[in-house]
Amino acid sequence: MADTIVPAEPSRGPAEHGISFMEAFKVWLRVAALSFGGPAGQIAVMHRIVVDEKRWVGESRFLHALNYCMLLPGPEAQQLAVYLGWLMHRTAGGLMAGILFILPGFLSILALSYIYVLYGEVSAVAGLFFGLKAAVLAIVLQAVFRIGGRALKSLAMILIAAAAFVAIFAFQVPFPLIILAAGVIGYFGTRTGHGWFAVSGGHKAAAGKILSDADSALGEAMPAHARPNLQWSLRVSVVLLLLWLAPVAILYVTLGADNVFTQIGVFFSKMAVVTFGGAYAVLAYVAQEAVQNYQWLRPGEMLDGLGMAETTPGPLIMVLQFVGFLGAYRDAGGLGPLQAATIGAVLATWVTFVPCFLWIFLGAPFIERLRGNAAISGGMAAITAAVVGVILNLAIWFGMHVLFADVTAIQTGPLSMEVPVLSSVDWASLVLTLLAILAIFRLKMSVMTVLLGSAVLGMAWTLAGMR
Repeated sequence: MADTIVPAEPSRGPAEHGISFMEAFKVWLRVAALSFGGPAGQIAVMHRIVVDEKRWVGESRFLHALNYCMLLPGPEAQQLAVYLGWLMHRTAGGLMAGILFILPGFLSILALSYIYVLYGEVSAVAGLFFGLKAAVLAIVLQAVFRIGGRALKSLAMILIAAAAFVAIFAFQVPFPLIILAAGVIGYFGTRTGHGWFAVSGGHKAAAGKILSDADSALGEAMPAHARPNLQWSLRVSVVLLLLWLAPVAILYVTLGADNVFTQIGVFFSKMAVVTFGGAYAVLAYVAQEAVQNYQWLRPGEMLDGLGMAETTPGPLIMVLQFVGFLGAYRDAGGLGPLQAATIGAVLATWVTFVPCFLWIFLGAPFIERLRGNAAISGGMAAITAAVVGVILNLAIWFGMHVLFADVTAIQTGPLSMEVPVLSSVDWASLVLTLLAILAIFRLKMSVMTVLLGSAVLGMAWTLAGMR
């Protein structure tokens, strides 16, 4: 099968799609404010607004960008926002979309971190988290259906998603290995032209009508600024590398390797290049290092931070901000604890997310040019299918920890998985989760309405002493 490449001309640049930078600012701010529920929920929100409502880019282009972001270390939803913002309004658009995507979550977790260290266990706050977790579980389930309905369009994609789920849920196969295997299978399967890999031009009823690239505001052809330009790629890469690593180098030279700020900068810079699969993929490692090695956190506090990240807008990897906050708070040196903690949170966030812009600005122009390459598109589509299985695993993992007080591990040969202790079911969480599922799937309530309602019910339930 001959590979094809989307022609660079004719081009429809950002000036021709008619969408102003200010309008884009408002849209990306809205996307950021609604980005709850982890990567599945965030990608679903972005798809609904950017593709279904605004019709800026078509379904194929959206999934092509998503497939690339799935290959990268770091939060794929935030990187997808950078990619789409860059497509629409060049470098400034990518910076705007990426920064706005993390800003609400950063501010929210910073405020919650202050409350956490100053006030400790507060019933109203505990109830708020209790209610929000139930809503987030329902939102993640909805997102699995939405993304799966659009990505699993052939028998091969369904089988890849199922295999990925079994591999990671039952056998603890590393996420990068699953992605690599899916990409190879999709690439060679598409090249063979086997019917299993044929993607129908239709759509599943649950997924809604698919917007073609030609009918989108950006159009089908490649924007002029999206064509690979080695000079631009090298220039922007050098700038971003300096922004990322120069502060870490300065801290190392001026404060020494044992200073808490140097440790935060170095440790989370390492995490920025190995966090394939998002927060869950590195949660256990970060918790172990932060508790046992650096002693930034006490046992169990990582889950408190994850609860903050789960129930605030933005990527789940924002939990690293909480780790940096507590690490600096408890080793403030000559600074005040809250002052040091704030610096620690900013530093952890900085070295975590600056590389995300580097990966997109360096690689996106070359990936965009390969959008019409059938075999590569098949490989990337297979990666998306595998990620559907991985996200389903995350939804089940989250559900077990929300709905049950205890889980137990099953280990038999290569089989290794967690299962809930049924007698430890949290009936209050189960009731709230079922109400949230009913509100989303049956009553079609908005995400914000369900989140707000669940938070109110959670606080009322807790303050009434019913849990």
